Order: sequence, then C-alpha cells, then structure tokens
Amino acid sequence: MISEDRPAAVNPLIDASVRLAIAQWDQDAPRGAVTLFCQQQGISRQSFYRIRRRAVEESAQAAAEPRSRRPHSSPERTDDKLIEDALRVRKLLEDAGYDHGPISVADKMEALDLPAPSPATLARAFRRAGVVAEEPRKRPRSSWRSFVYPAPNDCWQIDATNWTLAGGRRCVIFQILDDHSRLQVGSLAAESESGQAAIAVTRQAIADYGVPQRFLSDNSKALNPSRRGESSAWLDYLWILGVRPITGKPYKPTTQGKNERLHRTLIQWLTKQTVPPSLAHLQAQLEEFEVYYNTERRHQRLPERMTPAQAFDLTPKAEPPQPPNPELLLQISAEGPTPGMRWRPGAQGCQRRKVNSTGYLSLHSVMFYTGTRYAGMYLPVMWDSETVEIADEYGEVMLIHPAPGTRDIKVAQRTLKRGDALWIRPTAARPRPADNGTAEVSPMS
Repeated sequence: MISEDRPAAVNPLIDASVRLAIAQWDQDAPRGAVTLFCQQQGISRQSFYRIRRRAVEESAQAAAEPRSRRPHSSPERTDDKLIEDALRVRKLLEDAGYDHGPISVADKMEALDLPAPSPATLARAFRRAGVVAEEPRKRPRSSWRSFVYPAPNDCWQIDATNWTLAGGRRCVIFQILDDHSRLQVGSLAAESESGQAAIAVTRQAIADYGVPQRFLSDNSKALNPSRRGESSAWLDYLWILGVRPITGKPYKPTTQGKNERLHRTLIQWLTKQTVPPSLAHLQAQLEEFEVYYNTERRHQRLPERMTPAQAFDLTPKAEPPQPPNPELLLQISAEGPTPGMRWRPGAQGCQRRKVNSTGYLSLHSVMFYTGTRYAGMYLPVMWDSETVEIADEYGEVMLIHPAPGTRDIKVAQRTLKRGDALWIRPTAARPRPADNGTAEVSPMS
C-alpha cells in the first residue's frame, strides 16, 4: 500500500490526477466504490480518506498537491549566524596567508571561543557558499599512509625552495623539519642552494635542538650527491657528527613529502606578506613564520591536532649519534677546503675525500697514497701546516703524511707515495662496510 506520509524512497508519490479524482469524489458513490478505486490505483484506503479530508478542510486544489516532506523543526540544523561567522573566520585566515580549510577554520573558531560546527558541516557550507571548488577526483585523506619515525631527532628532513625578493632578485629558502613532530627546527634565506648555506642552517638547528640520528635530503649537488659517486661539504659535516645521511629516489619528491608540504604552507603565508627587499628582511619573515608554524598552527597529521612544538616536547628525544672520531669535532673548520685549490702552508681543516682506483686521494691538487683496498671509498682527511692525517672508514687514523713544504717534501711535489708516509697500523684488519662510504637509502624510497 502507498501512504503519502511515507518517504518517497519507500513509496512513490500519489499522482496528481489520482489526488484530484479523490478530491472531487462523488458523495453518492455506491458502496464498495472506494475499495475498488484504491485497488485499481494501488493506494491504501487510509491515503484516500486523508486526501479526501484535506479537500473538505482546505480545497480540492490544495488536496491535488502533496504536502511538503520537510520537517516542521530541525533542532540539529546549523544556525545561519554560525555559518556566517565561519565564513568570516575563513576569509580572515585566507587574507593572512594561513590554512583556511574546514579543519583549520574549526580550530580557529575554537581558539576564538566561538561555537564551531564540525569540519564536515563547514565543508558543505563552504561549497554552498561557492568559496571552494568541488574536487570529486581528489584522493581521500584517509587513504594516505604516512611513515613517521618514533621519536624526535630520529630523522630530520632538509630541502630548499625558490623565492623572489623585491626587484626580481632570486634566492632560496632552506627549511629543516623534524620527521616525528613536524617541528621546523631551522630555516635560512640564502643567495643560492649551496653546501655552505646548508651547513649554516644545519649548524644552527643542531645548536637549538641537538644532533639528529639521520638526515633525509634529495640528491642535489649541494646536499647529497652520493648516488653520483660524489661527496659534498654538507655530507662531510654530517659524517664528522656521526649523522647518517639518507636520500630518496631521484625525481621522487614524495619521499620528502613532509618538507614539500612545509614549503607549501610557507609560500602560502609569504604571498600575503610584504615583498622583502633583502635577505635580512626575508630571514625576519621566516623567523616570524617559524613561531606561528611551531607554536600556533595545529597540525592536522599529529595526534589530537596538536602543534609541532607540543609533539616535539611530548616524546623523549632520540639519543644523539656517536661520531666516528670525537677528536675530529675539535679539528674541523667551518667551511673546509675548496676542491682543487693548491696547498698553502699554515692551512688546516678536515674533509672526506674519495680514493681513486689506484689507491690515491687528492687534496689541494696533491695526491696522497692510501692503498688500493680503499678504492672508491670516502676517507676523512685532517691536515695542518705540518702533517696530513688520513683515517680509515671507522675514523681511526691509519697513516700520517708530511705536509708539502715540510721534511724535505717540496711544495711543488704533486704525488706522495707509500714510502713518504708513517703507517700507524696494518690496512687489512677489518671488513669493508656495506655502504661503501656513501649515504644510506631512505626506507621510504
């Protein structure tokens, strides 16, 4: 039987012509005519008499149209004033360069002591208001699986993004992110993506938050070119500290997805700020953004949408790594040597250098013999005005060469052979490490 009070999904509406026939029903119709009519039309007697009663009480024209199925009251319906407040909050966040999605708007309304609808309600309201575009093909957030290290300082990510100063001058912005807590531990505005800029921002981050166990980066020449069989000043600095460098697959930026998302948040904020005239002004903006990002912005990928600073402080930090040779920490210079420069008496520093197939490594255009068993490996080299010390892959000094210009070794001498060195211990005592002195591949690549 069909009832006009039931939802249309269960029973279809009674046709208007049938309703009009009921409204104009003859009072003198023979006995049984109503039952026969209802059977022919597929409706119930209750529906017939309900329509008939409405025709008598109102009019035949009113009875010909079904009543609205809208409820008389909607106690759970969101108040229009609340939606207007949400739209104003969203506009304020957007104008300031902050995230202004439904979750961010709900968090901001709570922070302002305003009653906040659910993010799903806000999403529907924003679509109805036309302030967001429909994205039916967008992958749902719940389908993403994110790899997270278990503790702060287990792994940091570093990456650089381009930016433009006033007058069209190009520069780069380095950002370092803690993988576990999403805390931005360091940022730096630099002229270009260079190894020295990477060392500077890394050194400052370590001074503020400690030494991480690992460092994830891309395969750029300034950061980690180990997949191309090369080293860098930044890798040398990490090796001295005992930090393990990790790389993602080439042309796969999703491995550094957390840092890429940080770039997006920063750029969205910077586009709403005054265009900086210099690197110093840009650095001041970066420091302002870091305070907002770490302590005010609730992160949607963290438990209970806490801030990165709260997540960083909540879990005990990972133990700092042990450097291969602690004495190197006292000997390494801030910049290190420049590859290819000639030997200068009085210079000192430390760097990792690659051993060629004949067992020699080059430092300041001078070839030093180490032995063919180290071919293809990167060995740490420490030097001063008197000696050149070469350590093995474990950081232990294995031989000492006199520096050019000392002990009858001429400055112009370009090759120092085995007989010129003082050997500290045998060279075939330990197995060769599996990574061949290069960087570890990311577990996410």
